[in-house]
Amino acid sequence: MPFLNELEHTLPDVKAYRLMQKLFKDNPGLKDIIDNSNTIHQVKKKIKIWALQVLQENKDAYLYYTEEKTWKDQLEKLNFKDYAAIRILDYITHSGRQFEDPNLNGEMVENDPFAILMQCARKGTGGGKPAFFYDMIHLFMQFSGHEYPVPAKPEIKSWMDRHSSGLDPEVVKQRGKNKLRILKIIIKNIEKRKVKSKRYKFTKNLSTRKKIALAKTWWNDHKFHLKFAVRTPEDLNEMLDYSLDRETMINLKQARKVGIPFFVNPYYLSLLDTRASSGSLGADLAIRQYVIYSKELINEFGNIIAWEKEDIVEPGKPNAAGWIIPDDCIHRRYPKVAILIPKTMGRACGGLCSICQRMYGFQHGDLNFDLEKLKARGSWEDRLEASIDYFENDSQLRDILITGGDALMTTNKILKRILQSVYKMAKRKLKANKRRKDGEKYAQIIRVRLGTRLPVYLPMRIQSGLVQILSDFKEKALRIGIQQFIFQTHFESPMEITPETRFCVQQLNKAGWLVTNQLVFTTAASRRGHTAKLRKTLNDIGILPYYSFTVKGFMENNAAFSPNARLVQECMEEKIIGLLPDKFYPDIRELPLHAENAVDKIYQLRKDAHLSFLASDRNVLNLPGVGKSLTFRTIGITHDGRRILEFDHDSTRTHSPIIEKMGKVTIIESKSIYDYLLQLDNMGEDVSEYASIYGYSLSETEPRMPIYEHPTFDYRVTEKITNLAIQ
Repeated sequence: MPFLNELEHTLPDVKAYRLMQKLFKDNPGLKDIIDNSNTIHQVKKKIKIWALQVLQENKDAYLYYTEEKTWKDQLEKLNFKDYAAIRILDYITHSGRQFEDPNLNGEMVENDPFAILMQCARKGTGGGKPAFFYDMIHLFMQFSGHEYPVPAKPEIKSWMDRHSSGLDPEVVKQRGKNKLRILKIIIKNIEKRKVKSKRYKFTKNLSTRKKIALAKTWWNDHKFHLKFAVRTPEDLNEMLDYSLDRETMINLKQARKVGIPFFVNPYYLSLLDTRASSGSLGADLAIRQYVIYSKELINEFGNIIAWEKEDIVEPGKPNAAGWIIPDDCIHRRYPKVAILIPKTMGRACGGLCSICQRMYGFQHGDLNFDLEKLKARGSWEDRLEASIDYFENDSQLRDILITGGDALMTTNKILKRILQSVYKMAKRKLKANKRRKDGEKYAQIIRVRLGTRLPVYLPMRIQSGLVQILSDFKEKALRIGIQQFIFQTHFESPMEITPETRFCVQQLNKAGWLVTNQLVFTTAASRRGHTAKLRKTLNDIGILPYYSFTVKGFMENNAAFSPNARLVQECMEEKIIGLLPDKFYPDIRELPLHAENAVDKIYQLRKDAHLSFLASDRNVLNLPGVGKSLTFRTIGITHDGRRILEFDHDSTRTHSPIIEKMGKVTIIESKSIYDYLLQLDNMGEDVSEYASIYGYSLSETEPRMPIYEHPTFDYRVTEKITNLAIQ
């Protein structure tokens, strides 16, 4: 029997049925409609009339519902009750629609929440789960006018204070102990020749004390950490002082069996607790969630499909965004920026994040941690020049993001070669423009970015040689019109910010490069106050938040996924105390010009604006079509409480023209809000603090901060778009 037909006959469990009874008890008007209607069509018609009556009490809300007026300023005119009325109407409008659900390996799911409700009430079947009924209970509470108090600034700060930082003295002290414990294990492995190395070895008759002293000097060498990174569950557990429980070890062994790589370096492992204490309990959860693979990932590995369709590249053919790409070294979504991934060690990373968007590549062996095989080979420079030519001959590209993998996994020599190639290309593009008329000129390169997580994974990679290369490049690049030099990194937790990372960022700023951060809003990172505390701690060391992303992917990332409603809630109820008033926009726009003094400039800006942190990031989802957005409406819900969201593209930035043909993007979330809250409860959170989450059923994408807008040209760029399959 097909799944959809099964649900019609499926008996609800006791809890689900009792929740339905509570829904009707709290909402007699809804019960009356269900009891006194002959068909589901009549039920929907009566509920629609009811919801429209409520919505028409607020003209602005009605105009938003009909999409006659949208945008963020229009959304701000809605009250919480309007949100509920719009969701009810959208449920009815989209009822009966069937969707292919990638979370269920393509199984068809149907959106018809009021049919599920009627089936359960009338026949005692319908397949509704507790998560479904919890969501419906909160929907009608909201529809009846129930509102939650907006958290005050002192409460938000108290949430922030719950979360420790890697700069806290007691945390630094404990990690010193972790470092010594790990070094002793590595020394033992060297002595037993478990790991062989010509570089990291001991002379005969060296005392234990001197071995430890020598190993401590090795600790400051990033290559040491790559050499001794753990690659098996057993080694991981040993490095963590055998603190992993039996169930975790069984899962990790199964992960290795199905082919998921392990690669965690000693420095990053030293950030994890191996003993519980009242002062640090749960502080490392966001880090741990990146290291320990979930059951869902293990079960799905081998069947993971690419989330970001535009990252699938066939040389010479248009990608999902319509861009013609020469090879897999170029990834592109937008007209003004493209990603460059040279065929070097930069295709590797300093570690494997459990929610990595390229996990689908690891399952086929396309990506790996065989660092020797990933080293640049003879033809890499030819490939580089071919890729660089793409930027030179494109009419709109002005922003190059060099990443991987990780841009800083390449050697200094090769990175210098890559930057030199970028410099020469930008210089040629500038020269070619002199021959073009105004209005026909191409966009020249004005921003260069390097994508790296090594300030988090291996901060000791940033040494004087690298700093000099970065500084030299900036000095000459400024003379040919390149104006912005930016590192994009990825801190997930304030516990990842250590004295080593603080020094590392200081060195990058010293070279004149601004550092920005992209956060992935995992379950552990989504705890109340965690992201706000991260923003503050980042600001303290000179980093600006750039994006906060919903976890991408399908069921493989279910354990780490936080519903988009929580991302909206964080934006509306926590991030809000860090929003910069418009009058300070000129100051933040100038920050890239003063990267050397980033710490002082950010501190002064916070002080003048009376802010604990700068909320310079945008909360968004990377759509599996084109670009980023948090403009959505909740148009449905599955029988097990997972919301169905319809996203529109971010209207605040320029996209590929293909989006006009693509239309809106439907996302079925992999986790219900109810199950998310259960997960938070298991993390020790008071879930009553999250009660308003159910109400955030629609959203508009935040505008970008001026600092992230591209500088303007002193000439008119051609309207011609090159390298596009659709004109």
